Amino acid sequence: MFTYTLPILVIPALMFIFLGLMDNKFKPMTSGILGTIGLGIVAILSYIAAYDYFFSVGLIDGIYQKIIAFNFEWLKITEHLHIDLGILLDPISVMMLVVISTVSLMVHIYSFGYMNGERGFQRYYALLSLFTFSMLGLVVATNIFQMYIFWELVGVSSYSLIGFYYTKKSAIAASKKAFIVTRFADFFFLVGILLVSFYSETFDFISLTNPENNELIMKTAGLSFLGISVLSWGMMLIFMGGVGKSAMLPFHIWLPDAMEGPTPVSALIHAATMVVAGVFLVARLFPVYYLGTPEVLTIIAYIGAITSLFAAIVACTQTDIKRVLAFSTISQIAYMITSLGVSGLAGHEGLGYMASMFHLFTHAFFKALLFLGAGAVIHAVHSNEMSAMGGLNKYLKITNITFLIACLAIAGIPPFSGFFSKDEILVAAFHSDKILFACLYFCAGLTAFYMFRLYFNIFWNDNNKEYEHTPHEAPFVMTFPLIFLATLTCVCGFIPFSHYVSADAMPFETHINWAIASASIGVALIGIGIATKMYFKKSEIPDKVADTVKGLYTSAYHKFYFDEIWVFVTKRIIFEGISRPIAWFDRHVVDGFMNGLSWTTNFVSQKTKNLQSGLVQDYVTIFIGGALVIVLIMILI
Repeated sequence: MFTYTLPILVIPALMFIFLGLMDNKFKPMTSGILGTIGLGIVAILSYIAAYDYFFSVGLIDGIYQKIIAFNFEWLKITEHLHIDLGILLDPISVMMLVVISTVSLMVHIYSFGYMNGERGFQRYYALLSLFTFSMLGLVVATNIFQMYIFWELVGVSSYSLIGFYYTKKSAIAASKKAFIVTRFADFFFLVGILLVSFYSETFDFISLTNPENNELIMKTAGLSFLGISVLSWGMMLIFMGGVGKSAMLPFHIWLPDAMEGPTPVSALIHAATMVVAGVFLVARLFPVYYLGTPEVLTIIAYIGAITSLFAAIVACTQTDIKRVLAFSTISQIAYMITSLGVSGLAGHEGLGYMASMFHLFTHAFFKALLFLGAGAVIHAVHSNEMSAMGGLNKYLKITNITFLIACLAIAGIPPFSGFFSKDEILVAAFHSDKILFACLYFCAGLTAFYMFRLYFNIFWNDNNKEYEHTPHEAPFVMTFPLIFLATLTCVCGFIPFSHYVSADAMPFETHINWAIASASIGVALIGIGIATKMYFKKSEIPDKVADTVKGLYTSAYHKFYFDEIWVFVTKRIIFEGISRPIAWFDRHVVDGFMNGLSWTTNFVSQKTKNLQSGLVQDYVTIFIGGALVIVLIMILI
């Protein structure tokens, strides 16, 4: 009955091909309308699939089933290994269909206003379709190699979208940076896939993640390298791919620079789609991580917690509003990663898994709302810098209200959606690892602080600012997605998410832990209170605080010099220390040897070519000379 899900993939693929081939063949707005209609159909089909799965046929005997809606063998490698292309429906893939199609549709609609008049309008909508197709194919993949194929397509399409303004050097540099960093991480992902599939003899997700099938764990139990099991190596390498896509330390450096793309692209890539691919990857293979490599799961949890804290501190110092949101995204994605790392598998022990997926769901809507709200602000003042803003609450009333809702949600203030999902993550961390809980708890306070620092600097702290042109509210085609996403942010926290998504696919009941929830609300209110004191109106406090902790502030403002470290590693060590000597050896030794060999061959041939002159007298002379030499040798012997 789920064969109607195939058009969910086919429609955006066809839209990409059609709009790409028909570029400049009709009016730009026609491209936008066609692309938006296509995404509208995809969204409707995704909602129907979600309804059918969760409320009709997905739940059997108290367990949500893994349903293969479509599948065919594409490439046979060995008798057991073959790459299939298909559609797998289970709670997390169906949830992601709803998230991706909803956010992408809102971005399509919003872009009518934001990108109006831009050169390459048709190309923009074609690339949006390609990106959406790639993400949809990734989340419904029936096997890990199909996921890898679409994983790479996501990278290519994001590269094109980040570098959309190809006449800007900064945009080109940002797109190349994103492409290279994520490709570097994806190499490890591919090696991990090959390693795991070699022993499991399958790419299939259902076989790999079946808790009752311990064949992979048994086959690799006695195999190790450097004291670490082969399965642990494989699963850690696979996670490295997720580290790159989800911008975890130390591969986070591409995400802030990716803000060079159009703001709607930032909402699409950094809210609900590309950056959550790493979270989805760990969730998809979670039974393997939990049962086969629990030590890797612990490493994943700590990488997430450290990244979350790092990004939250950096976000407190940035002045470009899109970069603040970029580091906020890194911090929130790391929250989800940590939640997976502290999760169990069965029932309430799997609270971390459910909380991670719940936060992915809620975060998608309020972070998309924040980016699109930032786009409306940039559209009004033509700048990304906070110093060019202030007092915009008087001019952008709808944007002000919707942005405030998103800020309250990400800060974890009830009754907005972020409160419910973040509370579950904190509960899971509290019952698993107190150090991780303390880190995430502190991050919750920092999140509230830097988000309201951003909000007050944009909408309230005017510093008696006078604008050259009076700012005005964005057109309805841009404010409608803001209102729609704000509405979702207000209501989706009340969804009984644990009834639909869990680590073992069995629904369970959750209740708010008011002891932890009260503490998280308290630290969020403290963060908001400090931000209000420092940024609601003009104050000298921020400068005094920055001077007091000048070293920390400067380091955080420069992102703790990770970019400089990567430049040093790549240029000084890899390029000059490794690549340059190898290139010298290749040019002077390898090429020199081959050139010398060819020169010697040519020299000898030049000297000996007269032996084949074609003149009889020359041959007679050589014959007589040779005979005399032979006779002379015989006489001497």
